[in-house]
Amino acid sequence: MKLSTRGRYSVRIMLDLAIHDDAGPVFLKDIALRQQISQKYLWQLINPLKTTGLIKSVRGSNGGYSLARTASQITLKDIIQVGEGSLSLVDCVDDAGECGRSELCVYRDVWMEATKKMLETFEALSLEDMVKRHWQKFSGISEK
Repeated sequence: MKLSTRGRYSVRIMLDLAIHDDAGPVFLKDIALRQQISQKYLWQLINPLKTTGLIKSVRGSNGGYSLARTASQITLKDIIQVGEGSLSLVDCVDDAGECGRSELCVYRDVWMEATKKMLETFEALSLEDMVKRHWQKFSGISEK
């Protein structure tokens, strides 16, 4: 599976908000500059993140965007699903009726198992975990 730009950029937006969460709401233009994503494209990505309750917006001169929940309560799976939709490797994993051969297909079980393991990995990683990884990589210091 290859994540689309929407999925990857959604993760980058959320990581940016988590890193700057202590400073209060973040301006869209600041996210755009730091993440090197056009503001126009950010608008398209922000709305689904807001609609699904991952981020919230604050109006006014001190407004902007912030996490709607703590970083520890948001998983990588939550974020990627907003950007990607279904995370199944093939359509028959979600709906066996998508393929007339699904009952006889020896690969469907493999696709289901691979999808399950991928989702478990994404579910096990919180946004808080990703912030820690960011700082470890950024500082070159690993926690032991």
